[in-house]
Amino acid sequence: MENILQIMLHHHWLTGEQADEVLARQKELGLPLEKILPALPFIDAEQLAQAIALQLRLPYCKPAELPLSPELLAALSPRQAEKFQVVPVGLAENRLTLATAEPLKLEAIDTLRELLPYKIKLAVASAAQIRTAIQRFYGASLESVAAVLEDLNDAELTQYSSDSGAEIAAIASETMAAEAPIIRLVNTLISGAFKAGASDIHLEPFEDEIKVRYRVDGVLQETAPPPKNLFAAVISRIKLMAGMDITERRIPQDGRIRIQLNGRDLDLRVAVAPTAHGEAAVLRILNRANLLLGLDQLGLSPENVARFEKLIARPHGMILVTGPTGSGKTTTLYAALQKLNEPTRKIITVEDPIEYQLKGVNQMQVNPKLDFTFAQGLRTIVRHDPDIILVGEIRDRETAEMAIQSALTGHLVFATLHTNDAPTAFTRLVDMGVEEFLVASTVCGVLAQRLVRRVCPKCQTPYSPTPQELEIAGPDPGLRHLVRGKGCEHCNGIGYRGQVGLFELLIASEAIERLIMERRHSGMIRERALAEGMTSLRQDGIAKAKQGLTTIAEVMRVTRDG
Repeated sequence: MENILQIMLHHHWLTGEQADEVLARQKELGLPLEKILPALPFIDAEQLAQAIALQLRLPYCKPAELPLSPELLAALSPRQAEKFQVVPVGLAENRLTLATAEPLKLEAIDTLRELLPYKIKLAVASAAQIRTAIQRFYGASLESVAAVLEDLNDAELTQYSSDSGAEIAAIASETMAAEAPIIRLVNTLISGAFKAGASDIHLEPFEDEIKVRYRVDGVLQETAPPPKNLFAAVISRIKLMAGMDITERRIPQDGRIRIQLNGRDLDLRVAVAPTAHGEAAVLRILNRANLLLGLDQLGLSPENVARFEKLIARPHGMILVTGPTGSGKTTTLYAALQKLNEPTRKIITVEDPIEYQLKGVNQMQVNPKLDFTFAQGLRTIVRHDPDIILVGEIRDRETAEMAIQSALTGHLVFATLHTNDAPTAFTRLVDMGVEEFLVASTVCGVLAQRLVRRVCPKCQTPYSPTPQELEIAGPDPGLRHLVRGKGCEHCNGIGYRGQVGLFELLIASEAIERLIMERRHSGMIRERALAEGMTSLRQDGIAKAKQGLTTIAEVMRVTRDG
């Protein structure tokens, strides 16, 4: 049987010089290789785990990245997982597969064989993966699920099961929504999402399973769900907290929750919708700390900060911020308003929803049920003598024309649009039915933006870009040495922690105004803007990859060519 060094050399995970250093350290310390290798800085933890698995002919896995069901996790208690540093990753025909970083620790494995009513099989994972998986799956969220199950006996679980019939289950879910175990479970799901830095919580029913997913740094990650027979009660509890009608399950409902978490006020926007297998819910966490950033904290380059500050200092005109949902548009707009918020200016906004109350700013929320739309809000605003107006979103021709008219009559108007880049904002307004000359004479600048995941500072490591990455980024000496995250406890084994913005700032010049008047397509406007010095989203992303803030893969995920 090959030893670990031979396996790692064979797979080019070690150089000959590094292997010699390992042997020298072993001779010096008199310890087995398994004890020496993890402490050496040039050893990759995942490659070491793979080598151990190959040596022992065991499967290798990454438990922190697996969608582990609550039924599987229930095979091992949180205390056992923590004590023995193992995670259950498979259960079939009374055979339980446990992932461990120390498969040769036979005493611990034998103890588990005595404690558990299963035949034990082993898989190998890195110690970091084991720690992250235990925290993720046996953290507060799963412990609360276990506590709920302990608080309900078998008879009650059967009574509340969705298999008991739709009408009975519906009544039961309403009853359970006010019971302490369900309250604890929902609160813990929310606090778990907040601790993970999630922006959204997705609770989704499917035919054979329930999924709970957190959107962390723009990407969905599965976490331990409640049992299927408690899901209706969980949804009812959320609807109750959000002020919805918990007896109505046929139509979508929207609501809002405000709770205190660790002494901090937390706002959540809730949307519930009926699906084929029950109601699904999405909770958007409105983190005030993320909304109140200065312009220099958004991720704009120093050049773009200066250009944007000059743009918003204009006395009138329209400034658009574009990007998909979740790209940070509201944060950027609030930063601009805070920069301009002075006693000498009156600022009024019309939003859907008001995500944070800004001191000294008059904020209105649209209410379509009462026919108070963005357009109706704008009609009201102009009669209140504003200097600066913010329109949460331009969705139709009426709102677009009223915003343009407000900009023409001496107001500075901020608004958002859903477009893929800055140049397309001009053509989108024209496509909505706004006259070309009105767009050209009022829209003085467009800021397009995206959010990418930030490389985890705790586990970042240098690497040489692949030929494909170099081809995408183009010939650039600065791209020869980039960084990426290896994965650690700080980032839950993902390699990313937090987000940073990518920006594309287009200032409307006379040449661009002519192109708009001539109804040229957005590609021509883009070419002219780039010729005048605009940095594209892709270019800004590559610059941030060179700075070690993100990766080429992330830039590729959210931007197009150019």
